[in-house]
Amino acid sequence: MSYTKNKLINNALNRSYALTDYNIHNDIHKRHEFKKQTILDDESLTENEKSEAIRILTKTYDLAKLLFNEGTKRICENCNQECLAITFCEYCVRNYLKAKFSNWTSGNVIIDNLIQECQMKTIDPGLIPEWIPYNNLQNI
Repeated sequence: MSYTKNKLINNALNRSYALTDYNIHNDIHKRHEFKKQTILDDESLTENEKSEAIRILTKTYDLAKLLFNEGTKRICENCNQECLAITFCEYCVRNYLKAKFSNWTSGNVIIDNLIQECQMKTIDPGLIPEWIPYNNLQNI
């Protein structure tokens, strides 16, 4: 994506945040829907730019719902758990990671346990701590 398009999208997102009245849009879902509608109504954006802006908004919305443990839940079509995120299921992500614990090791039990603990607490697939082979670590 070019710098100009990225700037247009960022400006539209910033506008949607600035226009949000927290007294009227007094919960996380109402704020998200207002911001999304503001993007959809923005005539300066192309349809592709609107889609990208809404994708970014939704990712931010998912993160906020998980951080504050608030918002509308849905039933995951894979694991049937009630999850908060729209774009992924936090339980499926954790279950996937847990199933792979025996395949991934740094070579150090203490570090392995720390990474596993961090992975089980992760709230976003993009923020998952990864395995680093112990022999790649320095000054331990």
